[in-house]
Amino acid sequence: MSMRGSSAGSSGFTRRRLLKTGGSAFALTAAVGIAPKFLRPAFADTALAPGMIGGPTGFAGAERYQYGADTPEGRAIEGIKALKAAGKAPSRIVLGLSDGSIGQLTKPFPEGAPSIKDLWEKETGVTLEIVGQPNGQEFTKAMQDISTQGGAFDIYAVEWNRLGDLAETNGLVKMDDFVAQYKPEWDNPERGYPGGDAGVSLFNRYRGSVYGVSLDGDYQCWVYRTDLFGDAAEQAAFKDKFGYDLAPPSTWKQHSDIASFFHRPDKGLFGSTDLRNQGWGYTNWYQRFVSTASPNQFLFDDNGAPLINSANGILATTEYVDSLAHHSPDAISWGWPEQYGNFGNGGAAMTCAFSNLPKFLDNKANDGSKVTGKIGSMLPPGRVIDDKLVRRSVLWLNLSASISAQSQHPEACYLLLQWLGSSRIYSWMTANPGGYFDPFQLANFADPLVRETYHAYHMDNLREVVARTVPTINYPGATAFHNALDENLVAACTKAKTPEQAMADTEREWKRIARRIGEDKLLDAIRSNKASWPTVLDPVVT
Repeated sequence: MSMRGSSAGSSGFTRRRLLKTGGSAFALTAAVGIAPKFLRPAFADTALAPGMIGGPTGFAGAERYQYGADTPEGRAIEGIKALKAAGKAPSRIVLGLSDGSIGQLTKPFPEGAPSIKDLWEKETGVTLEIVGQPNGQEFTKAMQDISTQGGAFDIYAVEWNRLGDLAETNGLVKMDDFVAQYKPEWDNPERGYPGGDAGVSLFNRYRGSVYGVSLDGDYQCWVYRTDLFGDAAEQAAFKDKFGYDLAPPSTWKQHSDIASFFHRPDKGLFGSTDLRNQGWGYTNWYQRFVSTASPNQFLFDDNGAPLINSANGILATTEYVDSLAHHSPDAISWGWPEQYGNFGNGGAAMTCAFSNLPKFLDNKANDGSKVTGKIGSMLPPGRVIDDKLVRRSVLWLNLSASISAQSQHPEACYLLLQWLGSSRIYSWMTANPGGYFDPFQLANFADPLVRETYHAYHMDNLREVVARTVPTINYPGATAFHNALDENLVAACTKAKTPEQAMADTEREWKRIARRIGEDKLLDAIRSNKASWPTVLDPVVT
């Protein structure tokens, strides 16, 4: 049965309507009638706090995002001013950016505040020209600019796991000298990246050098319907059937039980709608696979040999395919627009999505959402191994900004990225509901505006999800590796291949990719990637 019309309900919150948004979270906001309103405070500061040299004003709490001279943001602004005084600053910087992210730089937030773009231009005198790019085409646009020497952009904003592919073209600027000079403090233990230097290496470095600055936190997060899980009749019926209490699942077996229990397609309810389509679904396979060993099941061994054509790989793939039983009948064609639309209409008991789902759907200003006040946030399901619970999520997509080697002003570009990506400005930017740059820094999780936008219950859980998150492939050939996995998983889901065939064919293709790229080149990147994998194990929930 197609859910193209019936899943929407009476609100008109249809898959077709969502697809017309062009795939951006900001457009999704418009499509479902989400317009978060933030009341003007009783007072609004219009001057900088004592000792501050820059930052936003005009709203209560603005001082949290202001900065002194000896801060990453302050050093960036002072650096631009010094370049300008020496006649070495550009009149403009051209940034290529996903359409769906532009609003967080151009729309003032909260009421009374300037926009990020306006504040930068006011403090530096350097125009920020933002060129919008369709979601999913950022890497293609960057590669075109590099290969043709087009020089259309000073800065590319591309998925973080494409850094290796881009760096190998010699089309990016290595930022190490700028980092040493201006001290971005990405590893600050209170405000910086989770994991300190290991987190910096994961997000910003390729083969030991900085080529990107992270501007996103695309952790995959599980959410569930609190109204369904908290219903006394549902609880009693579940316990009668399965013999244990209904609660957010801690294991994949529990997830399967709960999804099958709530799967009622005749009533417009699916058990779980974590994605299965090409291009998006394989992140959910990742979560199942990497949790098959303690503390992690890696994708490659230390010699670069693929590990997926194994009992664990076949198990994860079999589960991945079998779980279609509690999805929509056309699940393999669902992307996030369909997923968000369905969940907003109350069409699923659980799902795994980007961390912004509660921001958009658990919102009183969103008249189109039927789940406002009914969403809970949970840790990913896992597996009991050696009397410990291995629960793993995954980091995926995640935009990172890099400097084009064709830019005439790489130092100024770096200073813009240090300013944007530092914890004060980034907290203010990610709290803005006008786009999909999501929180990932330690400072973000505790920030009042971020917690208001994303909800405190979700931010508290997200901090724990981050501690249990593995990276996807982020070394040369990432695109080819993922495409091979993706195509074989879709073939398994459509029954064109068995799980065994899918894993064997993926392994064969991965070996070919490794030979083409150069196995020696991959080894350092594979080992560096492993250093960022989590070791957190949880007690078994009984």
